[in-house]
Amino acid sequence: MATFTKLTKRKRMKEYYIQLYSPHGLIRFHEPEIGRDKDTGGQVKYVLELLENLSKHPQVRKVDLFTRRIMDKRVSSSYEKEVETVNEKARIVRMTCGGNSYRPKETLWDHLDEFIDKTLRFIEKESDIPDVVHGHYADGNYLASQVSEIFGIPFIATGHSLGRNKKALLMREGMSEEKIEEKFNMKLRIDTEESVLKTADMIVVSTQHIIDSQYSQYKNFTQGRFEVIPPGVTPEMFYPFYRLDMPAFKMSVEQEQALYRVNSDIERFLFHPAKPLILSIGRADKRKNFESIIQSYGQDKELQAMANLAIFAGVRKDISKMPEDEKDILTNLLLLMDKYDLYGKMAIPKKNDPKLDVPEIYRLAARKKGVFVNATPGENFGLTIVEAAACGLPVIASPTGGPKEILEQNENGLLVDVEDPAAIATALKKIISDQVLWDKYSANGILASTQLYSWTSFANKYIGVVDSLLQQKNNTALNFVNKPAYGKKLAGARWFVITDLDGTLAEGNDVRGLKEFTDWIKKNSGTVAFGIASGRNLAITQDAIKKYALPQPDVVICSAGAEIYYTDKFIADKGWDSHIDYQWKRAELQAALKKFPGIRLQEQDAQWPFKLSYYVEDHFDEDDMANLYKFLDDHKLRAKVLLTDNKFLDLLPFRASKGSAVRYLAYKWNHPIDQIITAGNGGNDKDMLNGKTRSIVVSNYSPELEELRKNKAVYFSTHPIALGVMDGIHFHLAAMKDPGN
Repeated sequence: MATFTKLTKRKRMKEYYIQLYSPHGLIRFHEPEIGRDKDTGGQVKYVLELLENLSKHPQVRKVDLFTRRIMDKRVSSSYEKEVETVNEKARIVRMTCGGNSYRPKETLWDHLDEFIDKTLRFIEKESDIPDVVHGHYADGNYLASQVSEIFGIPFIATGHSLGRNKKALLMREGMSEEKIEEKFNMKLRIDTEESVLKTADMIVVSTQHIIDSQYSQYKNFTQGRFEVIPPGVTPEMFYPFYRLDMPAFKMSVEQEQALYRVNSDIERFLFHPAKPLILSIGRADKRKNFESIIQSYGQDKELQAMANLAIFAGVRKDISKMPEDEKDILTNLLLLMDKYDLYGKMAIPKKNDPKLDVPEIYRLAARKKGVFVNATPGENFGLTIVEAAACGLPVIASPTGGPKEILEQNENGLLVDVEDPAAIATALKKIISDQVLWDKYSANGILASTQLYSWTSFANKYIGVVDSLLQQKNNTALNFVNKPAYGKKLAGARWFVITDLDGTLAEGNDVRGLKEFTDWIKKNSGTVAFGIASGRNLAITQDAIKKYALPQPDVVICSAGAEIYYTDKFIADKGWDSHIDYQWKRAELQAALKKFPGIRLQEQDAQWPFKLSYYVEDHFDEDDMANLYKFLDDHKLRAKVLLTDNKFLDLLPFRASKGSAVRYLAYKWNHPIDQIITAGNGGNDKDMLNGKTRSIVVSNYSPELEELRKNKAVYFSTHPIALGVMDGIHFHLAAMKDPGN
């Protein structure tokens, strides 16, 4: 087994900053509430242990886990803390998105772009761009893929649970496709998983089974790059049961308290607590199949005489107040206990601390010469199997999926049909009654956990993958090599120069000063981010950029502020789309305006998701505009109304405008607003020029801009079009004594 010490001997060892993304669930490092509900299960445990163990690796200088900030009276105030320090190299960073209340993961999708925007602000504020991002579950992979695209860095993905597999299971259980979509937002999840197969530079999986049986169901399967790295156990927590008897071993006070708690919680249920203990642990989920374990025990009197049974089914307080699916499962377990009259023989404690109590539960069962049962059919991996093995507890599990790979490799238990209670009972009796066999499985599990399933070996292999990705920067097969990395330019720019196009940089064939402007932008491209803000739609704006041979903008604001794009690939800013979508009811607007006189809908190619365009009749005047505003108000519809040349009428989301877009860019990229230079000449530039930016009005301006002379930050040039823009740039930079002037 490789060790961290050996790795430190590498020449020119690179140290990495790694960001992990897991937005849903209740995530905290200290006293994590694993098993509290369906969103705080194995994935949360996985990412917390990954966070801690990556931070111990000498090639990791920093690792942050990004999750959602929650301020909700129904949960602990610990989830409100914006940054939770784990150790000197590891943190949990919490972003607010989708409000403050705790949400099921299926309801978060519409708010993930808000999460990204706030993450970018955090990164820029700290001036520390990660070397690699790693997403967890479909929502975390969406976040990581976006950050990877923005900064041009490697994207590692882990699916944990895949949508196509879950959908198939739910349909087999009788749920309709429509109900699945309504409850789980499944199409969006599966589409994201398909995209991840194409965009991830590496997909980390726990077993080959996940690749063969689950990812193989996806259309983009052949494009995926997979690496099998099984998670492990932390040896300081999951160590052999007999260590307690070693003369040199000393337990901490916290471990002593945990051991006492565990003994008390289990033994208070039992008449004869000294018997071997059959154990199962998991959250209250139907797939954990606790019912089959209870049935196997309840139907076999010989097994009841030989051993006791303990089921730890997540954390519960008041079953009647739990979500319906968890309530049904726990109620059924208690009913089965009653049905088979297992009082005094079966324990079903209400809670456990995953960090301190769970290891002691395994060790207690091992000291009593018991057996651990993982009854989940087709488990992807089966981390509880490895944890039990590390503590010296033999295992019974399904002959499919991850458990099959673990037990066949380690020989630490038996594989049985876990949906057959009689088969489970037979296997349990075989192990419990044969001390030699029990000792063999116990010893094999302990040995395997140290050699194959440790977080140390995981971290070593993981960093090897990161090394390989970053050493192949010229390998065009890697996605991150081909990503525009526009975030690095925008985050590092000293100045933003954002200018209107028509009438500001050029007017028809009048291009005076345009070459000087173009040369200046190119010369200062290392410190200046260049943006175009146009009333034109994207296609016409692109044509104008080509026509005037402008430098390729870093940012394009078009359709009068309804759209923002980046780089020559015109990557849409999804965060801006989400921002302006607030109370934007396009379909309702269009339907209502059929009844408004004097306007006619423009052709389809003039329509955009965030722009509704009409022609107006020649006699359309101020009274008609006033009537239009009243009409919208009467129908409780909100929109920004723009009338151009008294011919073209555009309705936009009320949050959309050039000025709003500029302010959004300043917020998103954490860029000082007074280090943005804007330039324009017409009425639809007004709110862009009249903010807190350093603004330029060229001499060929429209009369409605005259009132901007009151704003000291607005410079009125005596020169037209691009000559005036350059004049204004020199003026503002001189005022700031910028050496780029």
